[in-house]
Amino acid sequence: MMSCLIMLVLLFLLNLASSDINQGQFSFNGYLNIEGLADVDSSGLFKLTNSTTFTLGHIFYKNPIQFKNSTNGSVFSFSTTFIFAIASEYPNLSGHGLAFVISPNNRIPGGVSSQHLGLFNQSNNGDSSNHVVAVELDTFMNIEFEDIDHNHVGIDINSLISVVSAPAGYFTDEGKFINVSLKSGDPMQIWIEYNGVEMQLNVTLYPINLPRPKTPLLSLKKDLSPYMYDSMYVGFSSSTGHLISSHYILAWSFKMNGKADELDLSRLPKIPRHDNGGIKQLKKILAITLSFTGLTLVLVLVLGFVLISRKKRFMEILEDWEVQYGPHRFSYKDLFKATKGFKDKEILGRGGFGRVYKGVLPSSNIQIAVKRISHDSRQGMREFVAEIATIGRLRHPNLVRLLGYCRRKQELLLVYDYMPNGSLDKFLYHQPNSSLNWTQRFKIIKDVASALFYLHQQWVQVIIHRDIKPANVLIDSDMNPRLGDFGLAKLCDLGNDPQTSHVAGTLGYMAPELARAGKANTSTDIYAFGIFMLEVACGRKPIEPRAPPEETFLADWITDCWDKGDILATIDKRLEKRFVGQQAELVLKLGLLCSHPVAAARPSMSSVISYLDGIASLPDDLSSVIKAREFPTGSNEVDALNELTAERNTVASLTITEAFVSHGR
Repeated sequence: MMSCLIMLVLLFLLNLASSDINQGQFSFNGYLNIEGLADVDSSGLFKLTNSTTFTLGHIFYKNPIQFKNSTNGSVFSFSTTFIFAIASEYPNLSGHGLAFVISPNNRIPGGVSSQHLGLFNQSNNGDSSNHVVAVELDTFMNIEFEDIDHNHVGIDINSLISVVSAPAGYFTDEGKFINVSLKSGDPMQIWIEYNGVEMQLNVTLYPINLPRPKTPLLSLKKDLSPYMYDSMYVGFSSSTGHLISSHYILAWSFKMNGKADELDLSRLPKIPRHDNGGIKQLKKILAITLSFTGLTLVLVLVLGFVLISRKKRFMEILEDWEVQYGPHRFSYKDLFKATKGFKDKEILGRGGFGRVYKGVLPSSNIQIAVKRISHDSRQGMREFVAEIATIGRLRHPNLVRLLGYCRRKQELLLVYDYMPNGSLDKFLYHQPNSSLNWTQRFKIIKDVASALFYLHQQWVQVIIHRDIKPANVLIDSDMNPRLGDFGLAKLCDLGNDPQTSHVAGTLGYMAPELARAGKANTSTDIYAFGIFMLEVACGRKPIEPRAPPEETFLADWITDCWDKGDILATIDKRLEKRFVGQQAELVLKLGLLCSHPVAAARPSMSSVISYLDGIASLPDDLSSVIKAREFPTGSNEVDALNELTAERNTVASLTITEAFVSHGR
């Protein structure tokens, strides 16, 4: 009751001091709009977030500020300065930081915690309709937002991908750059000033025990008028993830068309982390606790046991290797709620790894897919770590995005974007009445090629997927393909030999040399992609036991039809000849080249992209290259071809057995 009374008195006094609101000027005065875990204590200290995980806090000046005279007018000059402190719970780790915000609302609808700083969410980040301008003080490096490091300042417009950013620090008068740690817990001052005439935004950061530097840390020459309404709200936003930090605003001044008032450093409130009063209070509480009777202690123990028993159901394990992925970790409780308790009716699919469930996150109503890896799977942990170590850091429009993960006891869970149209094999084999047209198929082939090119040659490390097939290509709501399932993926540094010694993959898509040497590399991925191309174009699986003998193996059948001068006869009959002949022939021939039994004959993914885009033409002697079955004496590829023949003989035997069992049923 007393704390509420203090808050009401404080807000009343602050309101009395706001005599110049119409001029868009205040110095820690005016009404405050508080949201989330944000709070203002009796000393005037603004606290945006506390030691709670995955939370956000907003503090806004409650009245709007007039930034323009009209909708098409130019933004006036403005200036603001504030003193902040970020106190991390851990010496070398931190949450996500805070941001000064100019927003259309004094509440930010849809803003979520963790890496989004309470400003945006996965759906609206980058949306031009946001009309948000912010200066972020970011203490965590998120690759998805192209952050430069884990300690930087950035200017954001409608997106958390900063327009311009720089490592946190300041310039001396001699021009030397001095780094500062945003999460040190020490108070620092920042000036944010926009010149409406020159249309330039400057940001200056420095410790409060130093004079203001002459050179700004950041300068952005940009007209802010298109991004702002006539009147806007100003304030602060912050959030935590799995790693927590407390974010404080100690003083704040703002002014339109002029320089903001200087802040009085002698009147700054104390930060709790640096206040000895907290230690005294702790000692007092400890003394009182120790004076309780034995009965009280027993009651406390019983109560603790009950609470632990209730939470045990959702208990999670955090290991050392997981710390760097902390911001992407979901709580088991949230995933349990999202999937309605992992009920069978929410299952999207089943596999050797376990099950995939559809879910809706309770905090944001975002649809997700949750892969629940079987706890008794010996390969479960290895596949789980592989997915986090790869797809969690990849950003490509044709790769399935990993949103986060969770561990609980022996349960391993991965959280992805939900793909409403399911996997590609469903369209190829399980929806005969709604088959893909040729334009869609050709686009799928090109998009998956683009994703594979990114994995092999464009990312900082070479990634071998090792299991490219239609079942691992998901289709989003706009019919765009996304390559997923990185449970078998392997990373290699660029320039190193990207090989693995563990045989993995799916029969029919595995390059022949894998059976001999067991080493996967980019060339074995290209082999699988070649089979994938043939499968998408022909609408049938690479090995079809029930087909006539000459059509059992897809690649051989296409080659035979090519010899007869009718290669297009292999195109999916459901298309009814509604396809572009030149493109179809390109796909079939390129698919045969990529799936050549000799690894050295296969093209790189950059060459594949050139062929598909029409930048380059297939070799003139392609027919002889693909149909070649003789190799130089001593060549290792002779063994590879023998292995391929043995594999096919094995499949033929299996075909007879399968047909017998099927007939018996």
